[in-house]
Amino acid sequence: MADSALPALLVVHDRGSATAWRILSAARGLCRVVFLCEPRNPAYQAELEQIGGHAEIADITGLGEAEICRLAENLGPAGVITFSEYRLRLTAAIAEHCGLRFHSRATAAALTDKYRQRQALSDADVQHTGCVLVRDPDQAATALAELGTPAILKPRHGAGSVDTCLIDSAGELRSRLAEFTADGEREFVLEEFLRGDPALTGPGWADFVSVESLVVDGEPRTAAISGKPPMVPPFRETGHVLPAPVPAETAAEVERLAQAAVQALGIRHGITHTEIKFTPDGPRVIEVNGRLGGFIAEIVQRRTGYDMVAAALRLALGLPVTDPDPARLYGDRVTFQYLLVPPAGPLRPGPPALLDDLGDLPGVDLVDVSPPADWHTDWRRGTLGAIGTVYGSAADHTELRALIGQLAERLDKFWREPDVPRTGAPRLIDTVDNSIDLSIH
Repeated sequence: MADSALPALLVVHDRGSATAWRILSAARGLCRVVFLCEPRNPAYQAELEQIGGHAEIADITGLGEAEICRLAENLGPAGVITFSEYRLRLTAAIAEHCGLRFHSRATAAALTDKYRQRQALSDADVQHTGCVLVRDPDQAATALAELGTPAILKPRHGAGSVDTCLIDSAGELRSRLAEFTADGEREFVLEEFLRGDPALTGPGWADFVSVESLVVDGEPRTAAISGKPPMVPPFRETGHVLPAPVPAETAAEVERLAQAAVQALGIRHGITHTEIKFTPDGPRVIEVNGRLGGFIAEIVQRRTGYDMVAAALRLALGLPVTDPDPARLYGDRVTFQYLLVPPAGPLRPGPPALLDDLGDLPGVDLVDVSPPADWHTDWRRGTLGAIGTVYGSAADHTELRALIGQLAERLDKFWREPDVPRTGAPRLIDTVDNSIDLSIH
């Protein structure tokens, strides 16, 4: 257990960008972590069981927001944080109740609501992007008449490209909405299609980057800008590349846009993950996430030695933070993570040895594969459908592009289509043409 003399930091825990073990490691000697969570939640029950007596857990199962806030107050916290998209609003409520640093309720609402976020960015003259709400199939024709085609359909509240697809007609929109709401009523947004300009990143790379920022008293400081390998249709991210394959002047332009978006949303403290797409009209904001991005802490630490989880904890406690060393960020090699995201449609896996052999490729340091027990995959799960991750580095972006091409080629051999017709799969887009929008994790 942690030293009781250390300040107590509440971590509102759920599936997110940092595991309980990772948080405890970063907190060593800094603070005493108390996880506010549902210990029997199947999304992370096994993870909590593994840490056993190494952590303090406050069970919030079945409690309402007001009850959780009172529980949090009684714990005497010096700070509160979450690494989960699903807990941003609750964490904001706790922070307000206890007088702690975090997003305001209004900011947390904009960060977790794609429609409200687009409105906030427009009101601040940061970016005007067409976006309308759609709740049922009968609204399809009206929504498309306002935006035109193609358009992007996304859940109003969500992450990881879950249920995100390209729409070309009112009939397709009605069909997708009926499919996505079959299990219950949900709200979606239909957004203007942002046509990409892959020239800035070059062939073999997706036409967007993410900006990781440390926000201190309302001032965002860029920690890293990461590039991306090509996406898997319809809109599924396949990893991160550090540094991004963009020239310095482009990186500076992206950084300015991310900072303007962060400030427009009223973010005062913490870490943000902002996705920015390159278009013929210049960089455009895809989405601002009000927490550490998935996989980002690992690749930044592997690249620079900088611990972004520890930085997030320090920011929550109001302690000073340093920035990653630029000399190490832009060193002599390119670091990558490559997610093993299955293609869309009915699939049958090939011999497992095809995955084992991924580790034999020059530049690959680790292959971590954890496929589902029944090997069931579904494009609607977005990046959550990935069956593993490949970690490594290359001498430069050209060498890495070739390595990722080899990884993709071996994965194509691993997946086999069963002898049944495709049903329910989205219209596929040539992944060489990176002119598609993305909203993730």
